Amino acid sequence: MQKDLGEIFLEMARQTQGVMISVTNVRVTSDLSLARIYLSIFPAGKVDATLEWVKEQAKTIRFELGKRVRHQLRVVPELSFFIDDSLDYIDNIDRLLKQNQ
Repeated sequence: MQKDLGEIFLEMARQTQGVMISVTNVRVTSDLSLARIYLSIFPAGKVDATLEWVKEQAKTIRFELGKRVRHQLRVVPELSFFIDDSLDYIDNIDRLLKQNQ
């Protein structure tokens, strides 16, 4: 599902006007009713606007995902999008470690 979502975002990149969206993690509930999708958005200055745009496009993204996984999944889960800030956290720790040297 992560690979398929990444390809969908790659195709939608033309609409995002210079913003790169990567799918870093997908967590699906055991009953396949909900998928939590974690996104990494570059550049950092457009994170909020891009996340809002993605949330507005959630139905279209779910439809495209359904076309791709219709033979593998019985149910296409509802999609919830979140920002993956783990890279920012790692950068912050790295910067703090360098300051203490």
